[in-house]
Amino acid sequence: MSMREKIEEAAARYPDQRSAIMPALLIAQNEHGHLPGPVLEEVADILGVERIWVYELATFYTLFHTEPVGMFHLKLCDNVSCMLCGSEALLKHLETVLGVTKGDTTPDRLFTLSTVECLGACEMAPVMQVGDDYHGNLDIGRLDALLATLRAGAGEAIGAGLADAAPSGE
Repeated sequence: MSMREKIEEAAARYPDQRSAIMPALLIAQNEHGHLPGPVLEEVADILGVERIWVYELATFYTLFHTEPVGMFHLKLCDNVSCMLCGSEALLKHLETVLGVTKGDTTPDRLFTLSTVECLGACEMAPVMQVGDDYHGNLDIGRLDALLATLRAGAGEAIGAGLADAAPSGE
């Protein structure tokens, strides 16, 4: 199913096309990896809504990315509960270990490091979101273990992609 068909299917569930912008942006981002200007315009055209409405939502919510992000987008909560439980030290550790600052992507395009205002999981503070998964009660050891797991998973995924792309032997 094409992106257009997916967006049209999602939009059919809403009485007003403007209400379908967020689901449409999620579909487009899943398709393209991020939401550059031409993709935002395409979403607006598919929905028949003002382009500015699409742009406003895409640039307001942290779940949307108008620039490319790494394979793993590390979103560390820096709200009060997480800050009081050590998120500032975790951020400094991530910056050191990854060799990037907040908002940047590692040269190998594996990790993008961001902070977010609140992940709504104060009971797990400090917490970080990676993809759709929350990782809580973080400390340096747990954080390093998570990074190792993500790196290993990336290697397996990349290796599988190379194996799929390799010509089959006779």
